[in-house]
Amino acid sequence: MQPLVDNARSFPDWVARRPELFRDLAAGQAPMALFISCSDARVIPSLITGARPGDLFELRTAGNIVPPYDPDRPGGEAATIEYALCALRVRHIIVCGHSHCGAVGALVRGDDLAAMPTVRTWLQPTARELPVSHGVAHAVRRHAVAQLDALSRHPAVRDRLARDLLSLHAWYYEVDTGAVSAHAPRANGEFTPL
Repeated sequence: MQPLVDNARSFPDWVARRPELFRDLAAGQAPMALFISCSDARVIPSLITGARPGDLFELRTAGNIVPPYDPDRPGGEAATIEYALCALRVRHIIVCGHSHCGAVGALVRGDDLAAMPTVRTWLQPTARELPVSHGVAHAVRRHAVAQLDALSRHPAVRDRLARDLLSLHAWYYEVDTGAVSAHAPRANGEFTPL
């Protein structure tokens, strides 16, 4: 914990060496994309993309799951998506799955999640959609694509897609190599290197 505290204490010095950047950020944000990724500590969107502060609006969930839109039960995920589109007017949404994903891996392996009932409930709808016979990496890629389908059912997403104001992307990040590939619908739905 101490390294985190030490960095937080010295961060104002780092900001002071970049006054224009942080003055602009204080005036407002205009991110290029909404980046939906797993909560996994090994997945760092700004590191993967080289994004600077203000470039990405982020949504992190266990297993990068986009829950179904339900106007009667609004949640933080739907609110983040709606805000990114309606207030910030992002033009791209990237759903990024990753290798060695604990959430998808647990489903593929059929792990007993009884000790984590909230996690089990969160992952349950996903379990029905995952192709488990080809291993975790394949399941993670298919899972990222399935999240695009879930996104397309959100009213704000559907509206912007219909007006050609939004593009949806599914990525796969390999933790051990740093390689990133993207879903290519025209290439039989395979993932190809960026």
